[in-house]
Amino acid sequence: MTRTDHTPDVRAEPPPPAPTAAGARILRDGLLWSAGVALLLLSVAVAVTIGPARISVPDVWSAVASHLGLGEGRLTPIRDGIIWNLRMPRTLLAAVCGAGLAVCGTVMQSLLRNPLADPFVLGVSSGASTGAVVVVVLGVGGGAVSISGGAFIGALCSFALVLLLSHTLGGSTDRVVLSGVAAMQLFSALTSFVVMTAADAEQTRGVLFWLLGSLSGVGWSDVWMCSAVLAVTLLTCLGHARTLDAFAFGRDAAASLGVHVARTRIVLLCTTALLTAALVSSAGAIGFVGLVLPHAARALTGSGHRRLLPVTALAGAVFLVWVDTLARTVLDPQEVPVGVVTSLIGVPAFVLVLHRTRRST
Repeated sequence: MTRTDHTPDVRAEPPPPAPTAAGARILRDGLLWSAGVALLLLSVAVAVTIGPARISVPDVWSAVASHLGLGEGRLTPIRDGIIWNLRMPRTLLAAVCGAGLAVCGTVMQSLLRNPLADPFVLGVSSGASTGAVVVVVLGVGGGAVSISGGAFIGALCSFALVLLLSHTLGGSTDRVVLSGVAAMQLFSALTSFVVMTAADAEQTRGVLFWLLGSLSGVGWSDVWMCSAVLAVTLLTCLGHARTLDAFAFGRDAAASLGVHVARTRIVLLCTTALLTAALVSSAGAIGFVGLVLPHAARALTGSGHRRLLPVTALAGAVFLVWVDTLARTVLDPQEVPVGVVTSLIGVPAFVLVLHRTRRST
């Protein structure tokens, strides 16, 4: 007699595999970037609504959709002009400048192995200031060159001088920094000399306001130009992310890992200097963004540049959007230079960075 076993098969299925460390990191980075993009979009939309004219977030979306061909505008021409021609270009340029300065600061700190390096360490801002002053005060260019054009040319001249000096002095990291300091002092002296000897009171006031950082009067052409340079710079830096990681161990260690140190340094220095020149020519010298924001982003992502650079860009964009909003509204109708507000916020953060650097040495 055959005995039939009616006991069901209760063999347990293997548990699902646990997520690997790499998978968990990718998921975390994806959530962080998504949150950053959402926060940036929300910040831009809300910042545009803040000002003397009462505008709501739905009004902003309606104006944007109308100009992008995604719907019919329901706003009056005046309200649409306030959003699209005045506030939106300024807010977007603030985001672009914040992202660009933060990215440049991250790259500079890695290339120069100096946690206190920022985008202006190469004297670009001083050269831009001289170029702007020469155009405004001395009238060089006969009206054919704008203040932004003069600032851009001056920034490139300053950077060219830094490259020449650092090359003749040996091209090491400390020589690059020292050459930048020398160029900064030279062009600052030239700016002061021109202002003191040739500018009247009104010109001096306007130049000083611009030198402290100002996003007033910007247009869509500034947004597109700076955005294009930022995109090229960010893609270039992301393509060199592993190389930037290698630079953290020093020049010799990077060379032993197969990095062409001199060529890579020139490419990244030129790229970041070009972006800094473009940003300064449009918005003036806005300090502390490229110095402090990279450290805040490293606390979230670590030192790997493939994750660090996008997060730093998003953090810088959100930060400067709200700083600019504060600068144009806190003393309304008078406007505070953006660089003044970033300095008031950045100095305490800079002291904290110095304290942490001291503890780590």
